[in-house]
Amino acid sequence: MRLPTNQIASLVTGLLCSSLALAKPQPNIILILADDLGFTDTAPYGSEIKTPTLSKLANDGIRFTNYHTAASCAPSRAMLLTGVDSHRNGVPNIPEAIPPEQKIHANYQGTLGHNVVTVATLLGNAGYHTYMAGKWHLGQTPELLPGQRGFERSVAMADTGSDNWEQKPYIPIYEKANWFEDDIETNLPADFYSSRFLVDKTIEYIDSNLADAKPFFVYLPFQAVHIPVQAPQEFTDRYMGVYDQGWSELRQQRRSKAIELGIIGPDTPMQAMHTTDDWDSLSADQRRYQSKRMAVYSGMVEAMDFHIGRLVEYLKTTQQLDNTIFIFTSDNGSEPGGDPDPESAGVRFFLGLMDYDTDYDNLGLKGSWNSLGPSFASAAASPLAYYKFYAGEGGLRVPLIISGEPLAVAKPITNAFSYVTDITPTILELAGVTAASANGAEAKDSVKLESIIGRSLLPLVSAEKNRVYSSEDTIGYEIGGNAALFQGDYKITYNRGPVGDNQWRLFDISQDPGETNDLATAMPDKFAAMQQHYEKYTQSNGVLPVPEGYDQIRQVFVNGMLQRFGTQLTIAGIVVFLLLAFGITTLVRRIRKP
Repeated sequence: MRLPTNQIASLVTGLLCSSLALAKPQPNIILILADDLGFTDTAPYGSEIKTPTLSKLANDGIRFTNYHTAASCAPSRAMLLTGVDSHRNGVPNIPEAIPPEQKIHANYQGTLGHNVVTVATLLGNAGYHTYMAGKWHLGQTPELLPGQRGFERSVAMADTGSDNWEQKPYIPIYEKANWFEDDIETNLPADFYSSRFLVDKTIEYIDSNLADAKPFFVYLPFQAVHIPVQAPQEFTDRYMGVYDQGWSELRQQRRSKAIELGIIGPDTPMQAMHTTDDWDSLSADQRRYQSKRMAVYSGMVEAMDFHIGRLVEYLKTTQQLDNTIFIFTSDNGSEPGGDPDPESAGVRFFLGLMDYDTDYDNLGLKGSWNSLGPSFASAAASPLAYYKFYAGEGGLRVPLIISGEPLAVAKPITNAFSYVTDITPTILELAGVTAASANGAEAKDSVKLESIIGRSLLPLVSAEKNRVYSSEDTIGYEIGGNAALFQGDYKITYNRGPVGDNQWRLFDISQDPGETNDLATAMPDKFAAMQQHYEKYTQSNGVLPVPEGYDQIRQVFVNGMLQRFGTQLTIAGIVVFLLLAFGITTLVRRIRKP
């Protein structure tokens, strides 16, 4: 039987289309992680900071307005790369902040456990090149470095943070800034600036295997805008004078712009944090200094965006852009650290011991130590309450942009709840890679691997679904005694003092992301049920209570200094150690009590 010509043509066309669909290349995936970036610190989320690269990615992709992460860096990174809760993957807190009472437990080591596999391992096993350039902070012993956790090539800073201009620690718990390339200790170039260097390395790694046409996965965790906040002068200059009206005015401006962009609802209430100082009570010199601190911060954000733009341009030039997907987010909310009076004699003394200064003219440049402080940190998180370390929305809710030509983005913004453990399953689905090998499989030495708990966000990208979590699903969270549980549009939260009030509260974060209206009394049954869910979460995930009087920042310096000096501490050394720990703790977090 001979088919008509038109039917044969249709059949051939159909077979060709099917073959092309089957042969569709796996996309390149670039996961970009900012450090301590606030909810409204980029233009797509309401900022006055110029971020043209991120703005284009947002305009071409989808913005998530209800995405949550952990309120501290290492737990976020561990969940981001594994899809497993931080109390199960070995990183329930940064290792420097874990008290001895918790450290004796296997799941409280603060380093990525061998009971989880990273998304890089799974992608590498599926034929991807895997590259990493930036802050690691998930362990620095040989078996914990990126090369042993799935990354083919890597340059990694292993600490909580470090200087952005030179190879130098930013706090005295470190003897040196610990940088590794391909798991071997390395030295930074003389012309080092963190954002430029990390993108240079990313381009170098991608370019080294360009000829084989295999897809790549890049993990690009910037140092920006972690303390010390530093930026090239030309970027800082663009924001000089922009913040002369102060932090409260900026917080209002950011809220208004976020409403205009559809990031938050038109009636979103907002309240001032009690840790925000009165701008008008400052002297003219103090206002001038504080304004420049924020200008440097904004310059650092724009510099990061500029270098992301260089990466995008490289991909375009090498004809890879059309097959690349970008995921951009932050590890937690804005950082409140910083003394209200950085030029005081005490601050200058302690910083001088580390060869830093706080001079106005040098602010943001080599040798300067700069930070935001709690007042501008609240503006960076506008209109949300709290900031880094705390379980308020300002600590947990951050930007998330997913963009790229291979995606079929159906709408520009989604307000559906999403969580940091969703990133790994999203990446795996984008790559067409199964997560089965990470779900209940056996690892080395018969260690049972933890299952991925996150959910792919692609149904939100395509608008196939309005939610990936139902109104009955719960997500628990805890770090350092600050805690939360999400269920549908609701959240219960507990924030410890001195900034928090040590009380459980209930909020509808879909209508009230600023957490201004506590519903615990109005909805007692809901409140009680969610507290029961939180108790189940702690029991099933091995969440431990913090010791009485626990202070995370103080613990960081006690642990860090003991690790650095150990038994070498004489009586005189102990006195110096305690004075130094007290002074630097004051420097990093001097926040007024309510």
